[in-house]
Amino acid sequence: MSHFSPSGPAALRACASLFRPSALTVGIFSALALASASSRAQTEAATLRQIEVVDDGPVANGRLNLDTPSETGSRLGLSPRETPASVTVVNRATIDARGAQNTQEILRAIPGVTAHDAPGSVGVSYRGFGSGSISQMFNGVNVQYSIAARPVDSWIYDRVEAIGGPSSFLFGSGAVGGSINYITKIAEKGNFADAQLRLGSHGLKEASFGLNRRIAGDGGAGSHYVRIDVNRRDAGSWVDGTGTKATQFAASLLSDFGGGLTHTLAYEYQDEEVDRPYWGTPVLNPATGTLRVDPGIRFKNFNSADGIYAQRVQWLRSVTDWQATDALQFKNTFYAYDALRDYRNVESYRYNAANTAVIRSGALLQRHDHQVVGDRIEGLYKGQLAGLKSDWSYGLDVSVNKQTRFPNSLPAVVSTVDPYNFVTERFFQVPGMTPGFSPDRDNKVTTTALYLENRTALAPTLNLVTALRHERIALGLTNRRAVTAASPATFSRTYSPTTGRIGLVWDFAPGANLYAQYATAADPPSGILSTATFANVRDNSELTTGRQAEIGSKVDFWQGKGSATVAAYRITRKNIATQDPNNTALTVLVGEQSARGVELAVGLQPTARLSLQGNLTYVDAQYENFVQGGVSLAGKTPTNTPSTVANLWVSYAFTPAWQASAGVRHVGKVYADAANTMSGSAYTLLDLGLSWKVNKSVSVVGRIRNATDRLYAANIGSTSAYLGAPRSADITLRAAF
Repeated sequence: MSHFSPSGPAALRACASLFRPSALTVGIFSALALASASSRAQTEAATLRQIEVVDDGPVANGRLNLDTPSETGSRLGLSPRETPASVTVVNRATIDARGAQNTQEILRAIPGVTAHDAPGSVGVSYRGFGSGSISQMFNGVNVQYSIAARPVDSWIYDRVEAIGGPSSFLFGSGAVGGSINYITKIAEKGNFADAQLRLGSHGLKEASFGLNRRIAGDGGAGSHYVRIDVNRRDAGSWVDGTGTKATQFAASLLSDFGGGLTHTLAYEYQDEEVDRPYWGTPVLNPATGTLRVDPGIRFKNFNSADGIYAQRVQWLRSVTDWQATDALQFKNTFYAYDALRDYRNVESYRYNAANTAVIRSGALLQRHDHQVVGDRIEGLYKGQLAGLKSDWSYGLDVSVNKQTRFPNSLPAVVSTVDPYNFVTERFFQVPGMTPGFSPDRDNKVTTTALYLENRTALAPTLNLVTALRHERIALGLTNRRAVTAASPATFSRTYSPTTGRIGLVWDFAPGANLYAQYATAADPPSGILSTATFANVRDNSELTTGRQAEIGSKVDFWQGKGSATVAAYRITRKNIATQDPNNTALTVLVGEQSARGVELAVGLQPTARLSLQGNLTYVDAQYENFVQGGVSLAGKTPTNTPSTVANLWVSYAFTPAWQASAGVRHVGKVYADAANTMSGSAYTLLDLGLSWKVNKSVSVVGRIRNATDRLYAANIGSTSAYLGAPRSADITLRAAF
């Protein structure tokens, strides 16, 4: 038996006073300031050398990507350096350099983010908050459903961007912990193609192809470009009986009509089918303290023999851009989303008291039918305000989000089996389960939002960045089953949150700044409105409120060979929804949750051959005033929220053709229950890579993931743990032409 762990301005000073910074925080800020001052004092010759180093832009695994405009941190076209917030951009070069196979592996590059891909509860933790308080978007569109962010192969994505902390003022309700934006590859001006083949452990076979071509015109007005990206992945699993087949397809057409008018039509299709998906491994009794699993059942699968998870997702976007003048531009985005997800599984497992048998329960037949349609009109104006340079972004976003769920759940025990030698039933052999879907309720969320953002240069080195968003959210629930007092035929509720941000950015030296910001956010009371039940919202008339104060710095140092960011923040979320202790069918708004933390990211490019990049985060997340079932949880840490997360990536080119790489990831201890009586151990993972550049266009990359074969829990509950993958290897052939 084993544990999971087998072994300047007054405003800036005023905002800073909101924190109680540790000696570590003060030291980090001081070191960054001294580094920048030293850089500023260099001779003119050194400055010329700096320009030579920086000219090619950030290098994967090297200097941080601080100067590329980000769509996620601001609608003003600001770069992460110019934004008064923690903004991370994981570009395509970084995705390839680290061998991120899917979107969840890409998330490891974002400081402090952890994620797991359990089929029914795709989880992300960011700044002390879970998926219900994190906005996960696709090309800037929030479908308001965390399972929609199920891992997708990374091939069709150009980059992933994230902003830490409250960001409802940019993307609407549901973003207290932060916002993550998955941005798809689209057609661009040029002619190129690339392809990739990957083979690996557990029967992994993957083929990907991308093509971008001009199909009409001479490159100027009247030219049209098409792009197609396709990926096919077939794989077994390290868990018995699990297999996956997935296809991703993205196609887009870019048309340049001249006069500053362009149009992009984009379509995406995703299809995934998982046979006998893995739902977790039971923990040994007594289930208290540091939870344990039996390594002897690490690869066992307790699901039904024909269990399934399947999804089909389609996206359509029509994006029109018009550069009316040098100072004025408009953009209109029409978007439509359609998803169908099916589940057929026995999902819950626990040991008997003597740890001699596993009790299987929780048979669930489920379908999610989900559609979103919307349109966003926005403008950008670069002008002056009272003689000061001032840029404005403004817009109107209207969307209708509808989801129908078809649950058939039987919580009773299905069977009790020998944990080492067992056979499970076919799903429809479970008593009471028959084929077919019966709708439960329709959730319809209609949102109308107006927003405004501004950056004004108060001085040549001091910029004020502000934003404001007002939404009207109309929620309508339609009961598709028996009408009762607890489940009426229909129910409606309207929310009208107003959220915003105010921030200052002070460029106190070339390539170095300090910033401070205060931001607010609004969350649905019970997580997600598109799946809220009658009990969730009937007595909850307000959205929860979130507030954050943050100070930070972004600097270049070492004559441009290094870059770093540091941030300290405090977030509070009030009016959390919890179960009414006197009536379990109702929820009431109570309590408060807080998170206070520090994030540090550093990138170094000491030589052309050596690249290093890493980040370190610490967060103190806790319930400030939270009563559940009559018991106070004040001071307790939310489940599956590590206090520390650290990452380090190193790449070294032995020769122009050969390069070795390594990635180390550490995730701290987490709690499995809200009372903090059960926990999962901290863990450290090691990934290794070796690449050979055959010629200018072709390369071969071999990787070993979890090289030490660490047994760990990616997510943990009171009776079972969702284990992470063991050691695996793969080899990839890439070609660009």
